[in-house]
Amino acid sequence: MVAIIIVDECVGCGTCIDECPAEAIVLNGDNIAVVDADECLDCGACVDVCPTNAIKME
Repeated sequence: MVAIIIVDECVGCGTCIDECPAEAIVLNGDNIAVVDADECLDCGACVDVCPTNAIKME
């Protein structure tokens, strides 16, 4: 499994970036979070802290 960003829900707050222990999430040029699937640890930490529920595990 890997974290997936729901683009329409992401507000670019960066909370998930701060929480990710693998540093697998960055903001793109549109201020939307992007997950590097190769680096994601499947821990779900980002899902738990996202204030808009814009992240799911798939």
